[in-house]
Amino acid sequence: MQKGKINIETENIFPIIKKFLYSDHEIFLRELISNAVDATQKLKTLASMGKFNGELGDLTIHIELDKKAKTLTVKDRGLGMTAEEVDKYINQIAFSSAEDFVKKFKTKSEAEQNAIIGHFGLEFYSSFMVSEKVEIFTKTYKRGGSTKAVKWECDGSPDYVITEIDRKDRGTDVVLFMDDDSKEFLEEHRILEMLKKYSRFLPVPIQFGTEKVWETVEGEKDKDGNPKQIEIEKPRIINNTDPLWKKKPSDCTDEDYKKFYRELYPYSFDEPIFHIHLNVDYPFNLTGILYFPRLKKNVEVQKDKIQLYSNQVFITDSVESIVPDFLTLLHGVIDSPDIPLNVSRSFLQSDASVKKISGYIMRKVADKLEELFKKDRKSFEEKWDDIKVFIEYGMISEEKFYERAEKFALLKNTEGKYFTFKEYKKHVEKTQKDKDKKLIYLYASNLEEQHSFIRAATERGYDVLLMDGILDNHYLNTLEQKFTDTMFRRIDSDTVDKLIGMEDEAPSKLDDKQKEEMKPVIERNIDTAKFTVTFENLSEKELPFTIIQPEFMRRMKEMSALGGGGMMGMNNLPEQFNLIVNTNNDLVIRILNEKEDKNQDQLIKQLYDLALLSQNLLKGEKLTDFIRRSVDVLS
Repeated sequence: MQKGKINIETENIFPIIKKFLYSDHEIFLRELISNAVDATQKLKTLASMGKFNGELGDLTIHIELDKKAKTLTVKDRGLGMTAEEVDKYINQIAFSSAEDFVKKFKTKSEAEQNAIIGHFGLEFYSSFMVSEKVEIFTKTYKRGGSTKAVKWECDGSPDYVITEIDRKDRGTDVVLFMDDDSKEFLEEHRILEMLKKYSRFLPVPIQFGTEKVWETVEGEKDKDGNPKQIEIEKPRIINNTDPLWKKKPSDCTDEDYKKFYRELYPYSFDEPIFHIHLNVDYPFNLTGILYFPRLKKNVEVQKDKIQLYSNQVFITDSVESIVPDFLTLLHGVIDSPDIPLNVSRSFLQSDASVKKISGYIMRKVADKLEELFKKDRKSFEEKWDDIKVFIEYGMISEEKFYERAEKFALLKNTEGKYFTFKEYKKHVEKTQKDKDKKLIYLYASNLEEQHSFIRAATERGYDVLLMDGILDNHYLNTLEQKFTDTMFRRIDSDTVDKLIGMEDEAPSKLDDKQKEEMKPVIERNIDTAKFTVTFENLSEKELPFTIIQPEFMRRMKEMSALGGGGMMGMNNLPEQFNLIVNTNNDLVIRILNEKEDKNQDQLIKQLYDLALLSQNLLKGEKLTDFIRRSVDVLS
């Protein structure tokens, strides 16, 4: 027996470890299993090199829970340790690292505290975050000499005891005696939850308890003539030791990728659009599979779906530091041994190898998209509505991605036709230039609500883009900055000819005096706080009243609502519209000539409500009044 006191100056080292080592105490299980996996993998490596000639046998790591004894045990059949190695690695190196950690910890900010954890050999001591006592039972794989099995125990003080024990098999058992604050870790469902989170793809089998499954009895039938099945109990293996991302892309089928997606996201009912298999070994090691999911309207809901691993050990699903922000919308797995397990987000953001990984992933995504576009444009166009959010987000936020994406990014018009940037410029440059030779790109944000405006434009031979995506307001600004002498104008932000800037005013049937006379008549029947009356000399065929919202104010307000790009307080401004009165429409002339105020008001209200209806602005009681008034007019 060997008793001792660890030579440390800080007597309160364990309380500090218990409270501050990790913000999330459940990490202890990941660390212990990671150590067990490491010991097992190293033994397999020695065997492959001929430096271990014994039988490897079953290398499954066992997790055992004894609620009555208040213990949780992690067992492996890996390298094991001699008494000397226990003294060196547990008592000296790990504790001196812990001591150094505590000294530095006290002088650091919270962010720096998290950042330095990964630089100390503290993985084993994470067990004291949840335990009042820890025991280690271990026997080395080595033969001869002082290779007897030993037990190490410590009750969370600097005192420890090492004793020789009888143990036949090599490997290590770590037994945690849970403290009263950590009773949750004595519940089977809680341990199972943690194992599925951190251990589902570890390279060594992990067993926890048993599970009941149905098994077919060969050659026997049930009473209905179907193959007979019986319920049996078998060991519950937590993990898939050979996940798809570790295989060569050439060895994987489309069905393999779909099956793996279902394994990652068992509660997702949508199949991904396509995938990208990452596989690089220089200048860093990286494997993984990224999927393009079918996005819902809420972009934020789609984030935190990429799982980050280090040698198949789960680290996090918050990967903003590892991949460009726009690619956090993707789903899938990234695995790199070059990313340490226990580091802070701020460390990842400043780490040079992480930045290289981020750039590589972005290039691979761009390569895949360009390949799909060139290989099968028709199929690419069919996927466009589902993938354009990724591409637009990337082009808005990453200059290097924009440079790649402008080759395959598409614009879609209201007729459902797709164009590259160059193709669309050629398509409209002869018909949609204003007096200053600037290209005017007309667009609609809603096919149904803006139908009358779209028709007015297409009847004049103009083309209208459909920009109805959740990011399109920001995207339009980006394109306006990139395109030369080009402006985007929403189809309902003015009359068509004014939007193009080529209006040639027809002679007005109303002179200035008549307009002045008519303006207060109209204003007494409308909401003047929201609508400004303007008179324009339009074609006789144009509507008598048209409601528009100026491009600048509307776009800034919408961008502000989406987040970013808007002016401070823009969301709080009231909606502002222009009511355009066509001075050449016969109904407008009729209003002027009508002698009875009552008849004037009825006609104005009817035309005003029709204009509101065309912009989906007529609702509630006002819509009810309009319907009743329309029936009265018809009667």
